[in-house]
Amino acid sequence: MTMAPLSQADSTDEGGDLLLWVLVWSELAAFGILLFGYLVMSILHAETFDAAQLHLSSRIASINTIVLITSGWQAALAARKGASLLQQRVCLLLAAALGFLFVALKFIEYSSEWKYAGDETFSSFFELYFMITGFHLAHVAFVAGLFVLVARRPERGNILILTTVWHVIDLVWLVMFPLIYFG
Repeated sequence: MTMAPLSQADSTDEGGDLLLWVLVWSELAAFGILLFGYLVMSILHAETFDAAQLHLSSRIASINTIVLITSGWQAALAARKGASLLQQRVCLLLAAALGFLFVALKFIEYSSEWKYAGDETFSSFFELYFMITGFHLAHVAFVAGLFVLVARRPERGNILILTTVWHVIDLVWLVMFPLIYFG
């Protein structure tokens, strides 16, 4: 059985590149390990973690959830088949702007939480909290910056890759948000 070579049309895969899926699954695994560690510690130190959660701003985090989901919606609109170049650019820039708004709101939230990080009683909670949310925040800022770059010269493949990664970031936040703020 001989295999015919792939034509150029056959080799273009919309969002199914192996490296993309390796990245997606490695990100999910990394965040999964961090969140599992958080969950174990929250069970082992339930009273301390419950008390520390009272110092978090669930209101800002709730607003940030809406901001991040809206940003993901804009990214999805940019990735639609048939979206014009202008629509792609506008949606990518809106997704980026909302991503940067998420970052700004997170820093505002952090500003009221830093003082508790040094408290010996809450140190294990806040070490995990800042590590997990900071890692997530770095992903948001980085991909939002990539949205701006891709908006300059949008190509469908790049939009699909970034949108896929952005939805993974959304998914991680949707698991992280109730676990950390209300768990």
